[in-house]
Amino acid sequence: MKRLFFLAALLAAFSCGGGGKVQPDPTPDPTPTPDPEPEPTPASAFVKGADISWASEMEAGGITFKKKDGTQAALLDVLKDCGFNAVRLRVWVDPYEGWSGKEDVLEVAKKVKAAGMDLMIDFHYSDFFADPSRQLIPAAWQADKDNLDKLCQLVASHTKDVLQALKDAGVTVKWVQVGNETREGMLFPAGKAVWKNDQIDLTNFVKLYNAGYEATKAIYPDASVMPHLNSAFLSASYGNPMWLDNFKAKGGKFDMIAFSHYPHLESKMWINGTEKTLTPSEVNQYAIAYIKKAVSDYGVPVMISEVGVKQGKSDAESRAAASVLSSFLTEVKKIDKCAGVFYWEPQVNGSWRPAIYGKPAELSQYTGATVTSPWNAYDQGAFSADFKPTNILDCFAQ
Repeated sequence: MKRLFFLAALLAAFSCGGGGKVQPDPTPDPTPTPDPEPEPTPASAFVKGADISWASEMEAGGITFKKKDGTQAALLDVLKDCGFNAVRLRVWVDPYEGWSGKEDVLEVAKKVKAAGMDLMIDFHYSDFFADPSRQLIPAAWQADKDNLDKLCQLVASHTKDVLQALKDAGVTVKWVQVGNETREGMLFPAGKAVWKNDQIDLTNFVKLYNAGYEATKAIYPDASVMPHLNSAFLSASYGNPMWLDNFKAKGGKFDMIAFSHYPHLESKMWINGTEKTLTPSEVNQYAIAYIKKAVSDYGVPVMISEVGVKQGKSDAESRAAASVLSSFLTEVKKIDKCAGVFYWEPQVNGSWRPAIYGKPAELSQYTGATVTSPWNAYDQGAFSADFKPTNILDCFAQ
């Protein structure tokens, strides 16, 4: 009986196992599982960002970057070591040698994504730097320089074109600046602000800006879109409340407000009818006061999308610059709706300069003014002569 039971059990085992034949393991998937991508910065985290728009030109020219201990590393790894969690990239329409054009921005943005850092895109709507004194219409748009409706279409199509390329590459854009330092408007003369009796009228600018806002939302509905004003400290005596009030009254759409802040630049303002030269610490104080006011008045977060301090030529000057920046970061972190701070081009060292800076003829073409001598290197970076972070950036690690 036991023998019969054993045979029956043996037959059952062979039957369930495919007639006793040993089954091979399933064919392994020839495609290895990729490493998980780094998690993006939590929405609640204070943004510690860097605008590194010159980085690709620097690397193409043979520049290599190092961590503070001297170890050679990719720039994004160096910055992450310093505490940075986000990157800002400017976009020009048809720039010199393609730097900061769509394709250049796309390649850097892919690296930002791979590094797990958040991304801000800064549209200048120009072929070169746009700022309060210079908002040049791109060369390719010049035929429509007096046609506001057509310029609105060009702003929208350019914005969508760049952002769609980023989206198609799997890149998430968290913030978008529509225009760069647009206190006086953009795309001069069509979008220039109109001043009458010390009052500002931003009607045309708002039409252009809103075209960029709506185009952004069509591609990235969840991106925070913002106008950008230079010199937050100037608001105490010149135009920021007036500017933002008029911008809002004319129908300007915004999710955030962006400011630049450079406390070591020549800083003067009128106080009680007297022009006063401010120290960097005083510039910080006025800027912080207005950031608090903007948050209160307009109910949206504020981003300091550009900040920079002069490196100095001695250890004492470098320590002083680091102290000014550290004090500013300490105070803005206390402001509930200050979303974060982006250091502008920290990876330069006061000696490196982009190729176009050494070419007066090209500078004349791209600035719309006669340039007779090369431009100096930018002196508010935060890397050393051998491209290591200096102590100016120590506050970003805190």
